[in-house]
Amino acid sequence: MPTMSLVTPASTGPATKTIESAPTGKAKVPATDSSTSPAHSTRLPAPKRSSHAWDRYELPTIALAAVLYAAWAALVWWHSSIPGPLLFLAGGYVAQLHFSLQHESIHAMRHLPIWLRTAVVWPPINLWLPYPFYNKGHSTHHVNAHLTHPQKDTETAYHSPTQWRAMSATWRAIYRANQILPVRLICGPFLRLVRLARNEYRCLMAGDFSRLKIWAIHALSATPVLYFALALAGMRWWEYLLYFVYPGMMLGQLRTFTEHRCGERPVERTAIVESNSIGGLLYLYNNLHYVHHLFPTLPWYHIPRYFRAHRAAVLHGNGGFYYRGYAEIARRFWRTSVFDPVHPRW
Repeated sequence: MPTMSLVTPASTGPATKTIESAPTGKAKVPATDSSTSPAHSTRLPAPKRSSHAWDRYELPTIALAAVLYAAWAALVWWHSSIPGPLLFLAGGYVAQLHFSLQHESIHAMRHLPIWLRTAVVWPPINLWLPYPFYNKGHSTHHVNAHLTHPQKDTETAYHSPTQWRAMSATWRAIYRANQILPVRLICGPFLRLVRLARNEYRCLMAGDFSRLKIWAIHALSATPVLYFALALAGMRWWEYLLYFVYPGMMLGQLRTFTEHRCGERPVERTAIVESNSIGGLLYLYNNLHYVHHLFPTLPWYHIPRYFRAHRAAVLHGNGGFYYRGYAEIARRFWRTSVFDPVHPRW
């Protein structure tokens, strides 16, 4: 169980009407019972949205996407003029920000056609994960009653006792070491790829070839990305992987390192990690993860304001599962496991 900062519970006042929205489209978030709904449990008010077109159509997100692709293109084009460590940081930032935008497109931009909000984030600059797989898997993750469940939560870091007993001693040691932050950052991306490869292999062995079409479309979509980076900008393939794909995955591992834990109530399984504006923008304020699970369709630029306005109630609602920042997480879990990888309940 992760150690966390505790907050003094505060009264949330009388119950108010809440919104429990689910993305539409091919991959829908299944409805959850009201007794396990975070918004129901914490009695938090529904966020207020502006009626202006810029908010209705979430133009800040569209503008951010345009800036993101311009930044990516500039970094790739002038990569040879940028010092390696700086390119590693900047390239990783851009890659993870694109992943955050894909996450945003799954939940938000409700007033845009599905094809448009998909097209905005479709270019696979991260290369490794087809967007339809992420869309479907992440939507499954948002069944709050199943959070951290080894079989039902597609993004959990927990293993069931049965799964654990079936592992070799080597894999058990690897997964235990993966609960320490430096190992998660360095080795986590490779373990994520192993998990993806295993899943694809199981599908093929079961006679499910439906995913091959998605992989083919993904490969075709990645061709212009690689053509620009390798043929036009003159990057070597390993440079793109080293300066964009790998650090982007590392930053993703940092965010997910302790954003969920096992808990008796679903509302106690999702963290709040405060951060500065650089970290907040990187994750589109998904570091305030409990707020996101309260209101999945709330646009990223409204999340910090909502958290500031209802800070005490939010932290009361998730049982004080809170960190002051990623520096605190690094201090606590640089040599200490964030939690036991064997789920104590399932």
